[in-house]
Amino acid sequence: MLLKGEKVLVTGHKGFIGQELVRTLEKYDNEVTILEEANGRRIDIRDWDKIKDLEDFQTIYHLAAVTFVPYSFQDPKKTYDVNVGGTLNILELGRLIDAKQIVTMSSYVYGHPQYLPIDEDHPTNPNNPYTHSKLITEKLCEAYSQDFGMNCVVFRPFNIYGPGQNENFLIPSIVNQLQSGKIELKDPEPKRDFIYLSDVVNALLMVHKLKTKQIHIFNIGSGESYSVGQIAAKIVELTGKSVKISYTGERRKNEIMNTIADLTRVKKVLGWEPLVDINQGLLKILDKTY
Repeated sequence: MLLKGEKVLVTGHKGFIGQELVRTLEKYDNEVTILEEANGRRIDIRDWDKIKDLEDFQTIYHLAAVTFVPYSFQDPKKTYDVNVGGTLNILELGRLIDAKQIVTMSSYVYGHPQYLPIDEDHPTNPNNPYTHSKLITEKLCEAYSQDFGMNCVVFRPFNIYGPGQNENFLIPSIVNQLQSGKIELKDPEPKRDFIYLSDVVNALLMVHKLKTKQIHIFNIGSGESYSVGQIAAKIVELTGKSVKISYTGERRKNEIMNTIADLTRVKKVLGWEPLVDINQGLLKILDKTY
């Protein structure tokens, strides 16, 4: 059962996840207010003077963030200002209006895994300003939960994919190269746990099951991993096209070679599990592209 018939505030509605979340919330008859357009005016997530005047909401989905890792190195101040400062504003709003729950997206925060699959108790090891900022937001959620009895839900997604994703990411970059008849990638060996967009949104809409006022942290993934080479080969096979795949052999500095999410907690507590396997997900993307 997904969230239905509630007054909901959403930040980051234009993002990859935000657009799908808003569509799904409205499908289930939720009354959705978009922060950036609330009260008939554009509101910056960092502008507390405008945020503090917002009306009551039962659930707040906080997705607004600087998310591109290379950009976080170029402008770390803005990254922390948006991600940390914006989250602090949303938590304070939630405290003032006594929101039933605040739901936010963190990131993959584990660095090089010490064991697989990776559960939520695995040590965290951020290695860039973006991930550092996300861990700080998790601590803010924990602090507000402890100090003010707030129900905060934090999702740690692994590799999300789906229609409309930025072409800088692996799967859309492969799909975009298909028409040329050749695909060139760097390193075929790194493996990732890929989770389809609609499965992520379904998890977000199951948080109403959480009644205890505390911080809840959940991994979101598929529980399986595929290498860059396997993903490229699957996409070509599913298209039935004759496409040459080549690799430069270039490996990123400090590359993580494998990630697999342990989903025990989210399955037990929320009753959530992924419904779209990798072949189904890739076909959905290809069907929308061609």
